Amino acid sequence: MTIAIVTGAADGIGWATAQRFAAGGARVVLADLRGESARERAAELGAAHIGLACDVTSEASVISLVEQVLSQCGRIDVLVNNAGIGDQGGATVDQRLDAFDRVLGVHLRGTFLMSREVARVMLAQAPLEGPHGCRGAIVNIASIVASAGIPGRNAYGAAKAGIVGMTKAMAVEWGLAGVRVNAVAPGYVRTALVEKLQAEGLLNTDAIHARTPMGRMGAPAEIAEAIAFLASPQASYITGSVLQVDGGWIAHGGAIPSVPPVVAS
Repeated sequence: MTIAIVTGAADGIGWATAQRFAAGGARVVLADLRGESARERAAELGAAHIGLACDVTSEASVISLVEQVLSQCGRIDVLVNNAGIGDQGGATVDQRLDAFDRVLGVHLRGTFLMSREVARVMLAQAPLEGPHGCRGAIVNIASIVASAGIPGRNAYGAAKAGIVGMTKAMAVEWGLAGVRVNAVAPGYVRTALVEKLQAEGLLNTDAIHARTPMGRMGAPAEIAEAIAFLASPQASYITGSVLQVDGGWIAHGGAIPSVPPVVAS
């Protein structure tokens, strides 16, 4: 049975990913800063699954998480580094250093710490059955902001660009040993946070739809499918890649909006 850790698993893309892995027969470890929420979500998936509290910015917390997983499961086959937070809005000249550091801490430091500790396990464990000697797969969550400048989103953009760079470096370092590392770069996804921002008038979803070639936001389950693919044996020759799952956002280079409707003849 595949053992998969998903960080930030209590809500949004993390929860959709945990559900997807469970549906595929994996035993899922749902890690979240809110330990009780993680345990409740694990219980929803069934008795085999585990919910644990973890602060991905804390070295001690990450080490403890990995030790607990090894104690209960014996190995780790998949890690999804999904834990993240939003950044402060507003002009660059008004942004606070502590808020900037916090975003980098959760996204970049968290991805580094989780990847380092889990890779130590993966590199030491026996390969999975199969022709390619895979010891494990790590999937990081990047973003369209790693490739396109969005005004005012300095910390988030820097963190996600850093995750892309780290993904490639780790993939090259661990490829020969059978550990694959890839990233998914979502566009705008309709999560509970997006719904809240829209309700508060802080996000113009009509403008986002107009800017997106597919004319809509993604669903968390759609991102989870891409994550599951990169973690699966079907992606056995893919490492160091960044998969854009953005409805065509990054591909769009025209005026905005410039996606005419297609009328069937």
